[in-house]
Amino acid sequence: MGYMLNYQITSIAGKHKNRRRAGRGTGSGRGKTCGRGHKGSGSRAGAASVSLYEGGQMPLFRRLPKRGFNNYKFETRYKIVNVSQLERFDEGATVGMEQLSSAGLIDSLKNRVKILGDGELTKKLEVMAHKFSKTAEQKIVASGGTAKLI
Repeated sequence: MGYMLNYQITSIAGKHKNRRRAGRGTGSGRGKTCGRGHKGSGSRAGAASVSLYEGGQMPLFRRLPKRGFNNYKFETRYKIVNVSQLERFDEGATVGMEQLSSAGLIDSLKNRVKILGDGELTKKLEVMAHKFSKTAEQKIVASGGTAKLI
């Protein structure tokens, strides 16, 4: 019982360490320059080290040449909808961007859509999208529907 009480007190007592009060006289061991050395930016308030700073030496990222070009941000990206996901629409329905968006299959009407041929389609649908895979187009036509490009 006494051990448990002692443990609880020490765990609470040692929980928060007092911060070191620098610059309160030479007797404290942290007087005068307060562990900041002499002069320079490191001795002044608001000085923060920049991780890429190399002490005035030309940084590595500036020493190396710039190379190449990346076309990533100009790439046209398509939201993918599979033929099996079109099964939720009613027989004879026209499935366009608005219908795909309201069904939650695409995020936004600004997206470009490609229909892929994974799964089966049993209903006759008129599907309008930006792109179709060959198998998707075959499955839509085989079920009596039509695949139109927007």
